[in-house]
Amino acid sequence: MLIKLLRAYLAPYKKPLAVLVVFQLLQTSATLYLPTLNADIIDHGVVEGDTGYILQYGGVMLVVSIAQVVCNIGAVYIGARTASALGRDVRASVFDRVQSFSSREVGRFGAPSLITRTTNDVQQIQMLVLMSFTLMVSAPIMCIGGVVMALGQDVPLSAVLLAVVPVLGIAVSLIVRRMRPLFRLMQTRLDTVNRVLREQITGNRVIRAFVRDGYEEGRFRGANTELTDVTLSTGRLMALMFPTVMTVVNVSSIAVVWFGAHRIDSGGMEIGALTAFLAYLMQIVMSVMMATFMFIMVPRAEVCAERIQEVLETDSSVVPPIDPVRELRAHGHLEVRGADFRYPGAEEPVLRSVDLVARPGETTAIIGSTGSGKSTLLGLVPRLFDVSDGQVLVDGTDVRTLDPVLLAKTVSLVPQKPYLFSGTVATNLRYGNPDATDEELWHALEVAQAKKFVEGLEDGLDAPIAQGGTNVSGGQRQRLSIARTLVQQPEIYLFDDSFSALDYATDAALRAALLRETARATVVIVAQRVSTIRDADRIIVLDEGRVVGTGTHHELMDGNDTYREIVLSQLTEAEAA
Repeated sequence: MLIKLLRAYLAPYKKPLAVLVVFQLLQTSATLYLPTLNADIIDHGVVEGDTGYILQYGGVMLVVSIAQVVCNIGAVYIGARTASALGRDVRASVFDRVQSFSSREVGRFGAPSLITRTTNDVQQIQMLVLMSFTLMVSAPIMCIGGVVMALGQDVPLSAVLLAVVPVLGIAVSLIVRRMRPLFRLMQTRLDTVNRVLREQITGNRVIRAFVRDGYEEGRFRGANTELTDVTLSTGRLMALMFPTVMTVVNVSSIAVVWFGAHRIDSGGMEIGALTAFLAYLMQIVMSVMMATFMFIMVPRAEVCAERIQEVLETDSSVVPPIDPVRELRAHGHLEVRGADFRYPGAEEPVLRSVDLVARPGETTAIIGSTGSGKSTLLGLVPRLFDVSDGQVLVDGTDVRTLDPVLLAKTVSLVPQKPYLFSGTVATNLRYGNPDATDEELWHALEVAQAKKFVEGLEDGLDAPIAQGGTNVSGGQRQRLSIARTLVQQPEIYLFDDSFSALDYATDAALRAALLRETARATVVIVAQRVSTIRDADRIIVLDEGRVVGTGTHHELMDGNDTYREIVLSQLTEAEAA
């Protein structure tokens, strides 16, 4: 998965990578050439007392060193830019894919996991790529070149390398093999920590209301301890790797000095050659250590790549049409024909053969007990998810064939749990219509019964809104969400229990103002409160995912037991009449 991901996202950067490889080749070659120059200076300059030779070749060493530094800087610069661009591209791809997901796919992965995959997982791959460009490219060149140059200094002494390199390779591979499953477990437990922390921040009020601080501290401590344990396990393996490598290095250095001293004593080798051989041995070992450092990162990056690829290869159950309809002839006619919907893995469908007709200029209400499928039915219209069977038609056209932009302009949903984005009142209201004027915003606020409290804010339309709208009350969030929909001016309004946080007086005033504002539009209201929907032109009663009644309030009171039971649970017989 890692190779597949890198091959796909590094393809646009072939030219910078080619330049980077050239820079790394030049700087590694310069690094390999320096010990040979040093050996020549020792053997022909220092030993023979030739100052001119020392100065001449010292100048060559200086030029080679400068070239090495310049090439190294160039390689690091290009590598950093390319790795950053890769991270940017992968994050953008994951974000775009998540944005195309329906509620079904988001629920399958979970928000905390998607956040981790978009941020931490991508960062791990970006770090691997950066280290590969700066270390991994030069490591094999350094290792092979070091062996060749060491052979050039003394062939018999090079037998030490035959023992050193295999031992290092075996030791590193054994450690890395044990690290890979630990890194997978680490990313999973990082997801768990994010999930628990997200729940505790979001549900802070509930935790305080039930005085469950101690319990939640225990939950977080447990998740944090599990992550710490697996991190310590990987840390122990990483800590074991470097002493292992250094032990091999030091033992091999002693062996080289021991056998090299005997070679010099017998006249088969010069002092400068031994010095150069030791330098090449260190370069070979350093290249192995650089590769070792990379091997530490590769297992975790592989796990991250698999998690990212899983997101990228997941297709949304809400598929955009190949040849979308970009224009509608009629305006605001909504029809649901025989709609079924089943969540993945569910034994029973949420909706069964649901039929619904909503016309322009009319208000259609949907009521039913908790879990009867009211919100699910409304979610089918803007394609938060698609029907398992049947059709949802807007102006006689199946929503699955409509252009998503056209559908978004035609249908607007005020969700059961209104969400406001960080910014200001104005930026939130203009979310569906960026070109709306201030006058249009104030008009929408007036209809939504929110004008008075916005005027009371210090900055009015420019008053700050926190993420999720946490700095305003639940009723204020609902009214701002309704105002946001009014600014968009769609042809079909869907209100999913959007008045539940309002008091009766505000609810009545808002519905009266909405009736005038949406006189020519199609309005569908889901509500638990009977007073909210009793004046609707048509009321649809849902029970366990089926339509069990359709009519006006009085018709259903006379002929539908399910509706009558709901009404009498909230109103007296006289009030209902």
